[in-house]
Order: sequence, then C-alpha cells, then structure tokens
Amino acid sequence: MAILTPPDIDTLHAVYPQLYGSDYDATKMDERFHNLLDGFIRIFGKTERPALFSTPGRTELAGNHTDHNMGKVIAASINLDTIAAVIPTDDNTVQLISEGFRPVSVNLSDLAPKEEEKESSTALVRGIARSFSDEGIALRGWKAYTTSTVLKGSGLSSSAAIEILCATIFNHYSNNDAWSPIKLAQIGKYAENVYFNKPSGLMDQAACAHGGIIGMDFANPANVLVTPVSFDFFQAGYVLTIVDTGGNHADLTSDYASIPPEMGMISAFFNKKYLREVPQEEFYAALPALHKSVKNDRSLLRAIHFFDENNRVAAMLNALQNNDMTTYLSLTNEACHSAFEYLQNLYSPHNPLEQGLGLALALSRRILNGCGACRNHGGGFAGTILAYVPVDLFPHYKKEMELVFGKNSVTALAIRHRKSSRIL
Repeated sequence: MAILTPPDIDTLHAVYPQLYGSDYDATKMDERFHNLLDGFIRIFGKTERPALFSTPGRTELAGNHTDHNMGKVIAASINLDTIAAVIPTDDNTVQLISEGFRPVSVNLSDLAPKEEEKESSTALVRGIARSFSDEGIALRGWKAYTTSTVLKGSGLSSSAAIEILCATIFNHYSNNDAWSPIKLAQIGKYAENVYFNKPSGLMDQAACAHGGIIGMDFANPANVLVTPVSFDFFQAGYVLTIVDTGGNHADLTSDYASIPPEMGMISAFFNKKYLREVPQEEFYAALPALHKSVKNDRSLLRAIHFFDENNRVAAMLNALQNNDMTTYLSLTNEACHSAFEYLQNLYSPHNPLEQGLGLALALSRRILNGCGACRNHGGGFAGTILAYVPVDLFPHYKKEMELVFGKNSVTALAIRHRKSSRIL
C-alpha cells in the first residue's frame, strides 16, 4: 500500500531544502506527497509504494528569445515543481495521468508521429520515447500520476517540466540515469518541435533539467556550454518575484512562432541559418540594403534585440559572478525595454486590448520607484513578469500588485539547486 513511512518522510525532509529553498512548510509538503500517492492508488489501485520524482519549473533571468538562434541565456530552476508517483511496468505501455489533464497512453511499439496528437501531452511522451529508442535503448513501460505547482501558461515552463519529467523517468528505468541533463533537454526539445509541433528553443528544457542558476551558450547546440553560477538574490537583498497577470500562453503559439522565422529572414540575407553566425557589425553595415530587401521592419528590430540581448547576457553573467547586483539590475531593465520596443512580445498583435504585461511593468516601476528591476518573463505576449523587489518593500509590492491582478497573483520564488531526478 502506498503510504509514506517515517523513514520515507525523513528522506523527504532531507531533500526538501534542495527542492524548495529555505522558506517552505514541511507539513504542507508532506501532505502534498501523501495526496500524490493517494491519487496514484485511486487511479491505478493498491501496489508497492511508487517511486517519487520531481522536476522543477524554470525562470528566465536573461536572454529573451535568443536560444533559437544559437544565442546566450541565463536561466534557473525554481521551487515550483511537477511531482510524480511512478511504477515501472512490463506491458510496453506508458500511462501518464496528470491532475487536471486528459490521460495519456502510449504504446511503445508505435513511436511514429501522429498528426492527430499534435499539441498534446501524448505527442510529447511519444516523441521522448522515440529519442531513447532511436539510440538503441530498450524501453520499459511505466505508470505515473503527477501534480504540479508550476502554473500553466505562466512562462514558468509547465510544458518543459512535464517533458523533462517524462525524460527523467525513461532515463531512470530504461537507461540507468546515463544521460546528462542537457541530453534530456535536447530530447524534450525534439519532442516539442517535431511531435508537439511548437518551434521552441532549448532554454526551458535545459533549465528544468539542470538545477540552479546556469548561463547557457548555444553556439554549438549539440554541445551547449553550461556555466553554473552560485548566487543568492535574497542574500543580496531582493525577492525574486513572479507576477501572474492573468493572461494565458495557450493560444499564442502563432505569436511565438513568428519570431524565429523573422529573425531567420535576416540571417538568410547573409546566407546563414542563425543570427549568431552573423557578426553584429556586418548586420549594421548592411542595414540599408536589408531595409530595402527584407521589407519587414519588425524583423530588423527583432534582430537588433537579438544582438543587444546576447551582449547583455554575457554582461549579466559576469555581474552575477562578481556579485555586482547594481549592474545586473540595470541590465535587467534594459532587457525589458528591448523586449517592448524591439522584440515586441509584450502583447499579442492579434489582441491589442489585452496588455497585462505592460500594465504590470508600469505598476512595478511606480512601486519600486527606482529600486530593483522588472522585465517581461518567458515567451511573452501574455502571462507573467519577473521583478527583483527589495526585501523590505516586498509586502507592499505584493499588496499593491494583487489589488490589480488578484489574490495570489504574486509569488516569491526560490532557486532550486537539485536537478530533475528521482527523490525517493
């Protein structure tokens, strides 16, 4: 029967700080894992105690829409996670039941993409399994029940978290945990691009898989350069804060999808596939000809954002490594202006009346009054903003923002230091 014993609870209590930082309620966490196991029993019946897995959401700290052009980013895994109760099976089938979502069932003997499964969790599971199978790994089936605190459509990468969770489970039961976090991220991206049909980069999956704050350089996508950074925003005097403006990413795929090809129009002018392969000086030297040839001013502005943001990421990474919070915050504010003016992903052009991100940023600047910083977060167009709020100002900031965006719309985050993994 799936009950947490005192030794199990002791193990979880030792793991909680690695997952949730220093500010968490152990009793509530115990209840959460108890409920997870109860849900597993309710769905799959009584069995031996399932294994427990945890995969974090992520926050993007720098590098907005640079990864799909081989750019640089800074991201971090956070204390909001997707947890799973799992047992391996020998029936060649994956059954995934996620609280609030349709059940997923995948026959591991049929891993070809299915047109009717696009934009579904089933497609993601099938694509991830295909990646393992293509490398000659004998797949083992499994049953899982999951719950999540990673807000859907919030820019915290709920979809990447479930991708990496599934990849972690396959890696554990079929591959002896042999693949690295970046390898798991690459197969998550493959499943999202090819099976789910969303043209995402690699940042979300890599941050969910790796743990901690990491700088990533995608100049060589097959061998991503990862630079771990040890930094504590709270000790530096700031609360890392997410504000959910109430918008949802679910219907914005076409808006996200417009960015890579528009940047690609510029790189194609230079006979290159990615903007990272185009020297910034050559871009500006060719700007008169580009303006006449491309006939898409937004693509030019988005390219300018890419070049500036890539330079900013390097400077922000250096600032964190040198505990220079002043420079880091200044560059964060610069990044926000670039996203609004050049990248143009603060609201959807298909729905210009909904501008929750811009409103949240305007209110944040008024409340912060020159202290801290704020910027858009994640894919953009709707969803969340990220703010660095001075610790003593946070209660006031939370109160004022929630008057506009609703109770519990403001969440203080903590950096998670443990990678996606089995925890019990």
